[in-house]
Amino acid sequence: MIKLRLKRFGKKKEASFRIIACNSTSRRDGRPLQELGFYNPRTKETRLDTDALRIRLSQGAQPTDVVRTLLEKGGLLEKKERPSIAIGKAKLEKEKISKSKDKDKEIDSNQAES
Repeated sequence: MIKLRLKRFGKKKEASFRIIACNSTSRRDGRPLQELGFYNPRTKETRLDTDALRIRLSQGAQPTDVVRTLLEKGGLLEKKERPSIAIGKAKLEKEKISKSKDKDKEIDSNQAES
């Protein structure tokens, strides 16, 4: 299967990445089938070869999570809610509700004492 993933290059602690198409079993920095873009996380610079990316996606290439978010920001993929994000949001909402209930109980008990 062909994957769209990041290939690291640059100096130590100053990494930049190339968006590449490669075989799913190949190494991270191995020889790619095709280079499709560039991403610099320090400056948030992103350059995408949109035509080549559309061709690879139509052929069935699967992007990794990070590449998917870059493509969503670039407008090549529709933004979709991932299950892990939805679960995290639901968990945060439950925590907020429980904290607010605890505060309400504390206020009620303080008012009852006085």
